Order: sequence, then C-alpha cells, then structure tokens
Amino acid sequence: MRLSRYGGNCNIGVYAAAGENLAIVAGDAEPDFVRDLETALGVKTILTTVAGSFVVGSLTAMNSNGIALSGLAEEDEIKRISEVFDNVYTVPGRYNAAGNNILVNDRGALINPLYSDNAAKALEDIFGVECIRSSIAGCDTVGSVCVVTNKGCVCHIDATDKELELLEDIFKVRPVKTTVNHGVDFLASGIIANTKGALVGDQTMPLEMGRIEEGLDLYD
Repeated sequence: MRLSRYGGNCNIGVYAAAGENLAIVAGDAEPDFVRDLETALGVKTILTTVAGSFVVGSLTAMNSNGIALSGLAEEDEIKRISEVFDNVYTVPGRYNAAGNNILVNDRGALINPLYSDNAAKALEDIFGVECIRSSIAGCDTVGSVCVVTNKGCVCHIDATDKELELLEDIFKVRPVKTTVNHGVDFLASGIIANTKGALVGDQTMPLEMGRIEEGLDLYD
C-alpha cells in the first residue's frame, strides 16, 4: 500500500478507477501519480477523460468482465477505452456517475437502490454478476462510500451490522469499517485498489491505513 496525491489533492480516488489489470486515469495526471498507481496495483493505465471530465474515478465502475462509464461519455473516450477493453457500457439516465453509484467485484454488485429494473439488468449483463439494490449508511451512492476487491472490502464507518452482512453475502469478503484521509468516510474518494495493492490519499493516518490494509486483505 502506498500514499499518494493527485495534483496536490489527497482525494485520489476521484481521478482513477482500477481493476485487476487496467486502470483508467485522468488525462492530466502527473507522471508521478501514474507511476504510483502502476507500481502499487500492478496495472496498465489509460489516460483519458470521461464525459469531458477528469473525475474519471467517480464516473467509472469496473470488474474483470466489464466497464461501466457515465452515459455522458463521448464517442472518442469510449473508443479509446474500447481499444484495450472490449466490454464497455454507458449508463444512461439520472444516476450515470457509475463510480459513485456502483460497487462491484467479480462475484457481485451493489447498486444505487434508485436504479430501474432495466438498468440493473443491463449492469448484470456488462459485469456478469448479480446486481443487488441497497443503500449503505444512509447513502444511495454506494460506490462512493465503499471500496471492494476480490479479496476484501472497506466501508463507511456508519454501516450497520445488517449492511455488513449484505456486503459479505454479495462480495464473499469480510468488510471492515474505516475512514480515509484523516476522517473522511466517503472511502472511494481516497482509495484505489485491487487484489495486488492499494493507493491511498496521503492524509490517511496510520490507524486508518491499518484498517484499510486489513479490510482489503493486503497483509501478504
């Protein structure tokens, strides 16, 4: 696990999304940030915008089977990503910030409870997993308050025991409650992770780092 910043900002998760082998990174990212990401997670990187924005982490959700982008993504952005990953879907409608509204690994997905049946079915097709609708800690934007990989999960400090059980049931990992960046409970803003490692915002305290390492099962 490594500490990093994005252009002086500790909210690194807003600017990148990662799977097991690929990370989508804001097109204006500095070389040091890209290098940190590639080293910590062992991934190749694509530098791009999504919907003309550099907040690609908030607008992208991915697992090993598919990538969901904001429905506002532009044709050249979709083409750029599709050249290296051929299963790309754009999320239509009001809740199209895929990274904020979708939490997914290779075993399951938790999605904003306001998604329609049609949206849930489309996401199941792209990710190849069942999608369950629920909020976490009173937040419908479940992708913003949790981070999950195929090895572990960290979640909002106010998640209930029932919600922890739901996360474990969906993702087949044991979730750990924590904060990041000195008390921030929207964990995806400060963590980018896969099974090989994690990059966290550089305001993260040692106690938080320990919980994140435990939750994402990064001890080895």
